[in-house]
Amino acid sequence: MANWLFKEEPDHYSFDDLLRDRTTLWDGVTNNLARLHLRNVKKGDRILFYHTGKEKAIVGEMRAISGPMPDPNLDDDKAVVVKVKPVKKWSRPVTLKEIKARPEFADWELLRISRLSVMPVSEEHWNLLEQMRDQG
Repeated sequence: MANWLFKEEPDHYSFDDLLRDRTTLWDGVTNNLARLHLRNVKKGDRILFYHTGKEKAIVGEMRAISGPMPDPNLDDDKAVVVKVKPVKKWSRPVTLKEIKARPEFADWELLRISRLSVMPVSEEHWNLLEQMRDQG
């Protein structure tokens, strides 16, 4: 099982929208590296939901309930989607500012490739992010 972070503008689709909908197809990924990552998502993988825009924070956890499949809404052989469901809203968002302040994250794509919308999360980073959430 792998860990991922997916980014979304909350004005477009927020974690609360996912809670309301119960599942969604994660689509709209156009960057080649992000698409490569999305193609590697497997059913059961854990995913952090990151709000972009004004918030810039990890706000919840999702789970992949499908592997990658062709985007049913696009006539693009390279476009894939993954079906996700919410696991839980985080008790406290972990902000990008907090993440940047920790040297342990210096090599993470979230900081190095800021516009990347789908990226892997190491087990070490995942555990540290949960600790940060809980320490509030």
